[in-house]
Amino acid sequence: MTMRPLIVTMGDPAGVGPEIIAKAWPVLATPPGPLAPVAPFAVIGDGDVLAALGAPVQQIFSPSEAAAVFGRAIPVLHHPAPAPVTPGQPDPRNAVAVADWIERAVDLVISGEGSGVVTAPIAKAPMYASGFRFPGHTEFIAELTADMPFSGTRGPVMMLTARDLRACLVTIHVAIDQLPELVTADRVMRVARVVHESMKRDFGIKAPRLAMAALNPHAGENGAIGLQEIEVLRPAAASLRAEGINVTDPLPADTLFHDEARARYDATVCLYHDQALIPVKTLDFWGGVNATLGLPIVRTSPDHGTGFDIAGKGIARADSFIAAVRLASEMAAARATR
Repeated sequence: MTMRPLIVTMGDPAGVGPEIIAKAWPVLATPPGPLAPVAPFAVIGDGDVLAALGAPVQQIFSPSEAAAVFGRAIPVLHHPAPAPVTPGQPDPRNAVAVADWIERAVDLVISGEGSGVVTAPIAKAPMYASGFRFPGHTEFIAELTADMPFSGTRGPVMMLTARDLRACLVTIHVAIDQLPELVTADRVMRVARVVHESMKRDFGIKAPRLAMAALNPHAGENGAIGLQEIEVLRPAAASLRAEGINVTDPLPADTLFHDEARARYDATVCLYHDQALIPVKTLDFWGGVNATLGLPIVRTSPDHGTGFDIAGKGIARADSFIAAVRLASEMAAARATR
């Protein structure tokens, strides 16, 4: 089966996005042999920025042209940045175009011309300076797809992956002292439902096994080190199991991520940022991927930022972007078989 192309957004053109796309293309354009096929991709952004890096670029006018081009050049749906692009120096005048690239990518997937979106990094400050009102990609794409029909529990839920670890977040960028208030049974149960359904829909796992991380050390030691496990997390887990979701009671996070532990579950429900990000970055610092679950479309991204400090120096690594394209291909293929 020929897969529809993935749609890649360039991200902030002054960051490392163009460089990692250019470095990833020859790796992904080479037939992967025994590995699962990777969908070709088409880039939405300024083709001249990619060409300036020495990458072979060919302008296309429809994603349907991408597959024929991908083996010899990077297919680009050229949408120029309005202001000159200087690596390492983001320009708010280009931020509107950056948002337009994302919106156009989502539209192409909604219309069926693309199989998923892979987003290169954006920076909040220049986006906010241009009037962008979303915390980031995740929330923007969630709004862009809000009117699409979707069978299941709607996210967005952030999942970070590294090797065989899928770590899904109940809260993201919040202060630690806010967690007791924010880690509610409703939030935990909604995230677990999204993850359970995504494991089936996006990963082809018929009977997903979820592990729930505890909030307190030693899972609270029966109330001696906190009551959240007793009052919130265990009842939430019991309710989820009553719905048919295979999830553990809250488990101590310090013993949840080693090799033997990871073999016992397909995904873990983590309660706060560092609980998920520390094991992900420890397992594979360069190759982690951020995926958004619970959306009508597939969306992944590299698990790093714009790298303005190294942009233009030729030293950015494409590992995470390559992994993001591979994961998006796998998720899109799983959805296509349902």
